[in-house]
Amino acid sequence: MMKKPRYLVDHMYTADPAAHVFNGRLYIYPSHDIESGIPENDLGDHFDMRDYHVLSMDAIDGDVIDHGVALDIKDVPWAGRQMWDTDAAYKDGKYYLYFPVKDKTDIFRIGVAISDRPEGPFIPEPAPIIGSYSIDPAVFMDHDNSYYMYFGGLWGGQLQRYRNNRAIECGAEPGDREAALCAKVVLMNDNMLGFAEEPRDLVILDEKGDPLLASDHDRRFFEASWMHVYNGKYYFSYSTGNTHYLCYATGDNPYGPFHYQGVILTPVVGWTTHHSIVEFKGKWYLFHHDSVPSGGRTWLRSLKVTELEYDEQGKIITLEGGGST
Repeated sequence: MMKKPRYLVDHMYTADPAAHVFNGRLYIYPSHDIESGIPENDLGDHFDMRDYHVLSMDAIDGDVIDHGVALDIKDVPWAGRQMWDTDAAYKDGKYYLYFPVKDKTDIFRIGVAISDRPEGPFIPEPAPIIGSYSIDPAVFMDHDNSYYMYFGGLWGGQLQRYRNNRAIECGAEPGDREAALCAKVVLMNDNMLGFAEEPRDLVILDEKGDPLLASDHDRRFFEASWMHVYNGKYYFSYSTGNTHYLCYATGDNPYGPFHYQGVILTPVVGWTTHHSIVEFKGKWYLFHHDSVPSGGRTWLRSLKVTELEYDEQGKIITLEGGGST
């Protein structure tokens, strides 16, 4: 394994890395943290990001290229504020950047922008994806070349405001003995610009086969969806938010159900935990972030990468994040 995690860039603060291999090169699509002067709160108003940069590297220990601004909030006609976690996908000669941003009424929607190159620049569509809401889009290509989006985030991510894909009055999390709110999964249209169906719940089951409860903060979904396949199994990984773990569950298809398996990464320095998992040149890597370089300021995070390993049963070997709960 890598001797220790590696920070990727030090000329700006970056977080929420979505890593993909395009044309044999590793591309990372992060959010871009800035100091906005907004006081920290549980709704995340202090995460006031305004653009996206794309990073790339041809070796895991090689130079990291910052390709500059790929998309700016001022170029998205429907956007209001807060460009949070993003992801990218490739299909039929085009690259698609998916991003959450609050519209002009302060409701998170998910937009899409298009480019001929993986590094951009990306040209946004004039309106958000119909039926989209909440945050943290992650787009996964299955073996049959179908694409699925996974999304959702609690608290500032507004997922608690919805039930059955509809906004509700005075949205709140379920009671402690009720099933936890789920991440969402949806098949994408062939043109990659919209949903081909109503988003579905991605249900995570415990060791008894029951859905995780809302009170199970060490295991229930909070935000930061990611999907990858290893040895024919689907691995859904995510953050538990306020308990600061990266966890994962496995299933037999993109929709699940998924069975909880364990912790990928223990808490890091800083409040948020967000990641991606990718195979590159025969090895697996975990991209994530912490707030060590900024002195623990949770809204100024830095990307890092470390090698990921599985045991003989396909269980992910837990990594230590270096923080505390």
